[in-house]
Amino acid sequence: MPVLNDRRARLSALPALVLVMFSGAAASIGSPALLDGEQPGARAGAAAAAAESLPITRITLYRSGVGYFLRTGQVQDSAQVQLKFDVSQINDVLKSLQVLDLDGGRVDSVSYASKDPLSRRLASFSLPIADNPSLPAIMERLRGSKVTLTTVEGTVSGTVLSTETRKLPSGGGGDRAPVVIDTSMVNIVTATGLKSVRISDVSSFQILDKQLAEELDRALTALAESRAERVKTVDLSLSGAGARRVALAYVHETPVWKTSYRLVLPEAPADGAKASGPQLQGWAIVENTTDQDWSNVRLSLVSGRPVSFRMDLYEPMYVFRPEVAVPTVAGVMPRSYEGGTGGAPVVTGMPAPAPASAAPGSPGGGGGGLARRMSGARDAAKAGAPAEAENLADRGFGISAGDMAGYAPAAAARAGEVGEVFQYELASPVTIERQRSAMLPIINASITGRRVSIYNQGDRADHPMRGVEITNSTSLQLLPGPISVFDGAAYAGDATINQVSAGDKRLLAYAVDLDVAVTSKPGGDSNITNLKIVEGAFIQTQKQRQTLAYTFDNKDLKRGRTIIVEAPKLDGWTLVAPTKPEEQTQTMYRFGLEVDAAKAGAIEIVQERVYSESVGLFNYDPAYILRLHKDGKLSDAVLKAFQTAAAKQGAINEQERQIAELDRQLNSAKTDTTQITQMMNQLDRQNENYATLNKRLKDRLARVETLETQRTTAGERLETLRRELAEYLRTLTVE
Repeated sequence: MPVLNDRRARLSALPALVLVMFSGAAASIGSPALLDGEQPGARAGAAAAAAESLPITRITLYRSGVGYFLRTGQVQDSAQVQLKFDVSQINDVLKSLQVLDLDGGRVDSVSYASKDPLSRRLASFSLPIADNPSLPAIMERLRGSKVTLTTVEGTVSGTVLSTETRKLPSGGGGDRAPVVIDTSMVNIVTATGLKSVRISDVSSFQILDKQLAEELDRALTALAESRAERVKTVDLSLSGAGARRVALAYVHETPVWKTSYRLVLPEAPADGAKASGPQLQGWAIVENTTDQDWSNVRLSLVSGRPVSFRMDLYEPMYVFRPEVAVPTVAGVMPRSYEGGTGGAPVVTGMPAPAPASAAPGSPGGGGGGLARRMSGARDAAKAGAPAEAENLADRGFGISAGDMAGYAPAAAARAGEVGEVFQYELASPVTIERQRSAMLPIINASITGRRVSIYNQGDRADHPMRGVEITNSTSLQLLPGPISVFDGAAYAGDATINQVSAGDKRLLAYAVDLDVAVTSKPGGDSNITNLKIVEGAFIQTQKQRQTLAYTFDNKDLKRGRTIIVEAPKLDGWTLVAPTKPEEQTQTMYRFGLEVDAAKAGAIEIVQERVYSESVGLFNYDPAYILRLHKDGKLSDAVLKAFQTAAAKQGAINEQERQIAELDRQLNSAKTDTTQITQMMNQLDRQNENYATLNKRLKDRLARVETLETQRTTAGERLETLRRELAEYLRTLTVE
């Protein structure tokens, strides 16, 4: 008993915060035994009451598709809390659940109904049906079982012996021969002998083995239950004395909360005074897709995207184990053993890491910080009331431009940074019924902005877009979403924005500016600026220029335009004119242009690049080289080196011409010798023409020998000239 008492003392000293680790088997951590005289219904009712005493009090939604849920409340003495979750949420809950029983309480256990995978459960029955077997397959699995088959010819009762496939004739008659087809057969051992039945003739069958029939029924029931299960329960057992504060938190999948904006552009005052800035209204769209109402919960909306993933922790997992044959005793034979060497023992396992505590103030943070937050309620935000109510009926239920610019719903959220993320926290509790959505105002602020027309030739070539340039002059983060733009009281169009941090500037385009017509004129040129020789090749430095000239014709007789022109930023090019853009992005230059009413304005955007390329020394015409020298793009030294190389190349060309002429003469002389030889072969040596042809043959052979000698000498001279030119060019570098 001293040992038991010591263990109880150590258990009672455990901290109140318990990060629950599930074993996955309900039998090992099952619900506590019922007390004497206690009915199961009473325990279930107590669990439901305890769950109601721990309502959801805080929800934090993230744009990564998860939500953090906090339940707080009080329990009395030992209590059972039963939580219900959708089957799609249970894995996230098991991964993230935190339980705190404060004021001296203790978390005894967290249990949940565990089930094997459906395929494993179906495989455990005597008649497996997990693979959706066909009737022949079922008959094969019923071998040795007693069945009654009902066919068109009557009933057959007996024991299933086997199944087989036979080739049997089918059809035929008259002039048609029967067709042989594969037919599935089941062989039944009956009281009168063996009988084969076509399985296709079986209209129904009955399993006479009652236990086997019940197994099949349970397997079918398991299939039906697997489709019907939508709600899973998690049971918490808490123990302690008296009333205690309890908190539990978990994370599960939720729809991504979205933002939607309204931008009201004020009209210019009639007295010519400067108009006020645009008014930005921001709304958060939140969806409660759970089966539980969110009643008076504190709602926070976070713009960060924490890493989140899914893992199946609910369904038990089994490790493959190889099947080993049963050992048998064989004849004993003598065996020789080899010697071994000693080795260090293998150490398995490693110490478990210490649990990391949540940062104070973060969702789910533990310790006294959460206890202090639970003990005191937040002060409710005070909303201002209008100084004077106005009768809309007197104005025909209309909305004026002043109404649009001067009124917006009070923002119901406080914004700020929590750690490294930006968070909107609704100032007042929120109620959203199950399977319902809500729009909540989170931003109402005046921002800095100006009306502009935005032109990008890639969007459209004929007109710019009406737009507005806004600067996030608030301290808030503007998240991605659509913007409905109102020009005074009139709807002007839609736009979208991406993430806009405090102080950042964005352009919004919401309509086509049909009052401004655009004409464009592209142009460009390219010329050589320098030519030098490096290692026997020309290095040509070239300047390429591209121009885009735009003319904007403002046909609006009353209002001028501030036009922002976007031009592509060419990679590797330098902006020449205008010398500096008003703004630039990674891919665009932006230039500002003021155009008065009923006037036209123009802008020319010039970009250029200077690049070098290698060109063969003799790819240029000498006359072109002389012109470049005259224009100052080629030095005297380069010209002289080029002329020297050209002279050497000219000598090579002349030598090649001489060799070509020698080859022509040599081929002609060889042709003559061949013809003379053929003519001599046709004559008698005593013929008077034979001596004449013989003399001519000797002259041609001497000519061939002379030409071959000259050809050899000329070829050697050509190779010498080529080597001299190559050596000259190899070391030739002149600027």
